[in-house]
Amino acid sequence: MSALSGLAAGRHCLAIVLMLAVPVSAFATSPAAVTPKPAVNALEKREIRAQLAPRRYTTLAAEIGAKISRLPVPEGGAFKAGQALVQFDCSLQQAQLNKAKAALGAAEKVWQANQRLAELNSVGKVELQTSEAEVLKARAEVAANAAVVGKCGIAAPFSGRVAEQRAREQQYVQPGAPILDIIDDSALELEFIVPSKWLAWIRAGTGFQVHIDETARTYPAKVQRIGARVDPVSQSVKLNAVIDGKFPELIAGMSGKVVMTPPAGQ
Repeated sequence: MSALSGLAAGRHCLAIVLMLAVPVSAFATSPAAVTPKPAVNALEKREIRAQLAPRRYTTLAAEIGAKISRLPVPEGGAFKAGQALVQFDCSLQQAQLNKAKAALGAAEKVWQANQRLAELNSVGKVELQTSEAEVLKARAEVAANAAVVGKCGIAAPFSGRVAEQRAREQQYVQPGAPILDIIDDSALELEFIVPSKWLAWIRAGTGFQVHIDETARTYPAKVQRIGARVDPVSQSVKLNAVIDGKFPELIAGMSGKVVMTPPAGQ
């Protein structure tokens, strides 16, 4: 055997020894190592935020064109249901109502006189019917003007607070112009989004905590309503909850973090 052949054989044996020295794990992967981990919804990794909102809110607007004479409840002030919130200067509308009532009284007298004359066959049937129609017309005028005068004030539809004044006293407003934003803050609600698979354990009445940023405190809350449908793209569902209790420091518009932990095994 030549020197070159011996050297080649030696290298071949050395390669075999090195291959045998490499652990089997370098070439074979354990089945447990390739088992895919369950997918985690992106929503579960994200902080769930919620904002406090009033139970009811609306904007009170003028139904007639008139000058605002009084706004008895200031911005931020509280009021009761049925309390007057806006009063207009309706002297012109009241005068028109008085005029319509006077016209009604005159028409009724003519009709009554024609009725007595008809009993004596001293008036024609057409004249009698015409006087009756004038009474009906005058009554309609009174009703229309009374309806306008009835809109000279706006009463609170529910108890709550004035969130914002859109107009001021002595300002003339057109029909439809916004005057006051009002809210019902007797119960503050929360609206937020959670993973749809949480529906397996979330129910109406489920309790949780919410940490409000503005007060740096945590408050109890409970689920009130569950959304009617699941978003198939984000695999999420909307929840509506309410603060469980009375906390004077909380006001609408505050926001915070929902602290809701799924039960073990969910």
